[in-house]
Amino acid sequence: MNQISGKIRGLLLGIGACLLLATAVTAPCLSQQKTITQTAGVDNTKMGAYRALAQLSFKAFQKGDNATAAELARILERTWDAAEEGGGDTSLLKRNKDLFEQIDKEMEAFIKPLIIYATKAPNPTAVHSAYNAFLEKLNKGD
Repeated sequence: MNQISGKIRGLLLGIGACLLLATAVTAPCLSQQKTITQTAGVDNTKMGAYRALAQLSFKAFQKGDNATAAELARILERTWDAAEEGGGDTSLLKRNKDLFEQIDKEMEAFIKPLIIYATKAPNPTAVHSAYNAFLEKLNKGD
């Protein structure tokens, strides 16, 4: 009996040591992650407003409200063009032309089918894929 409780005690001590070591190793890594704050559901980042407009547009599209999706997509495009293409020294075009062009290309691929919904029904799979690609590129701009 005494021998079993000694083995259990050793096992528990080993598990505890492993947990302590794992905590000590991962804690510094977790503290280095950037926490993105939000206000009213919109990320407080450089690309947060564009991301929010894309999300609202995509949600409207998913609900079958193509008119609202198109309107929000157009607002996204105009806002992006005004701020990042012609926004002066702080615009992404001035800071990182290559990234600007990548994001702009992905945005166009996402919004074009939504905007022309009246003449051609958007392909849901293509819109979803373009939406994900646009959000992925936006993350690089934050």
